[in-house]
Amino acid sequence: MSRKLVAYFSASGVTKAAAERLAKAADADLFEIRPKIPYTRADLDWTDKNSRSSVEMGSPDSRPEIAERISNMADYDIVFIGFPIWWYVAPSIINTFVESYDFSGKTVIPFATSGGSGLGKTVEVLKPLCSPAAKWDSGKMLNRISKQDLKNWAEQF
Repeated sequence: MSRKLVAYFSASGVTKAAAERLAKAADADLFEIRPKIPYTRADLDWTDKNSRSSVEMGSPDSRPEIAERISNMADYDIVFIGFPIWWYVAPSIINTFVESYDFSGKTVIPFATSGGSGLGKTVEVLKPLCSPAAKWDSGKMLNRISKQDLKNWAEQF
């Protein structure tokens, strides 16, 4: 049996709840991707072009530092990576996460939550940042997925 990990970043708790449900359905370990400097409510104000999240998302080179690393990433064959959709892609901290590990030989499956948009070009943005020997799945939005559909999807991997 493959060892599975659900790694996620959640700004408001919505993605955290989805990640917890997925980890249970997939019988996977759970890891929270936390920024070294936590986001404040003002940092997350997408209507303010000078807010931290707006500035980060406006800069393709932005790589927010992560608070802690996964010490045993080599133990996992399948890695689900979850996040809220910001500006139609994954938040910059996910770029940091993907660039921080060697995913060679692993299957990487993105999942996301959003108030209205889909995954968009998320995989196309993240895949080049990752080990070329990683296998990427197209991923899934987990906003309104039933418990059974989540279980069926998770069992594919």
